[in-house]
Amino acid sequence: MFTVKTTISTFKTFADFAKSFNLNENDLVITQTFIYEPFMKELNLPCTFIMQEKYGAGEPSDEMMNNILHDVKGKTFNRIIGIGGGTVIDISKVFVLKDVENVTDAFERKIPIVKEKELIIVPTTCGTGSEVTNISIAEIKSKHTKMGLADNAILADHAVLIPELLKGLPFKFYVYSSIDALIHASESFVSPKADRYTQLFSKEAIHMILDVYTKIIEKGEDYRFEAFEQMLVASNFAGIAFGNAGCGAVHALSYPLGGNYHVPHGEANYQFFTHIFKLYTQKNPDGMIKNLNKIYAKELGLDENLADSNPEAIYGKLAELLNNLIKVNRLSFYGMKEEDIALFTDNVLQTQQRLLNNNYVPLSKEEIFEIYKQLY
Repeated sequence: MFTVKTTISTFKTFADFAKSFNLNENDLVITQTFIYEPFMKELNLPCTFIMQEKYGAGEPSDEMMNNILHDVKGKTFNRIIGIGGGTVIDISKVFVLKDVENVTDAFERKIPIVKEKELIIVPTTCGTGSEVTNISIAEIKSKHTKMGLADNAILADHAVLIPELLKGLPFKFYVYSSIDALIHASESFVSPKADRYTQLFSKEAIHMILDVYTKIIEKGEDYRFEAFEQMLVASNFAGIAFGNAGCGAVHALSYPLGGNYHVPHGEANYQFFTHIFKLYTQKNPDGMIKNLNKIYAKELGLDENLADSNPEAIYGKLAELLNNLIKVNRLSFYGMKEEDIALFTDNVLQTQQRLLNNNYVPLSKEEIFEIYKQLY
């Protein structure tokens, strides 16, 4: 019913982590310069460091990963240590595998998926939850979409939460990242694979995230600095939930937008979130989503009876709260064209069945088309 195979640790500072885990010359650290400079440089660690941004901006792609593989070819490492956001984490997961020369072969499962190295993940955003999941997502440029590799071979052996590493995260990316965690918690709560165990983590993640959001709106953007640990833990809880129960249509429909127009993952998901959950509520208001709607009503200070009488109003209120943090956009804002509506619909149905199988209720081709059309 439920597994958490990753050991989760927390440290006040990166230096404490480095000492406790004895980072050494047999470690490959994949990170970014803006994290390395303030937190790692002065420690003079003997590890091999790869700065991800030197291989390309934005989210992970097959080209980016293959270029890094080329540069470390011939070197031997015992541990892969990913210190960063979703891009760094997704790259790091693939690097623990044996005999990978072209990462597309791994994503398409043309080679055996065999773990060869220990994996340590240190998230520096508060949304991916990927430090406790067995999924790596990458843009496969030749296919103009994102693909997921889901396999226990890429589970982290250790997830390490260090709140100080969130200090350099701009507010915009903080919000998009944590909204992604909120979506993880929500989609996994109503997934057909959900159970009492996963829903405990989903519910608590929702509570912790909305608590921080409410206080940010009351006290200002700088309140986030007081709540870094709370948001990191909430993201971790949501990761545990969706790592067991899975995500669904919000993620599935966002992938063509990200793959074709390079919209960051959390931002792309945000555009679809409340719209899809309103549709879920319309299609089957009396299933598990009723329990989720009661949770949201309570957290948003609404009458829980709205879950029966007017559940769509709950998502209207949620959308209003999120828009007070950062505005939702039309899909055309990102460059999407009207002809993309049909193309994206077909792409989702062809490439994202892994996610669509986790939908609260099935969505037809016509319904997916209509979602894109209404949000366009």
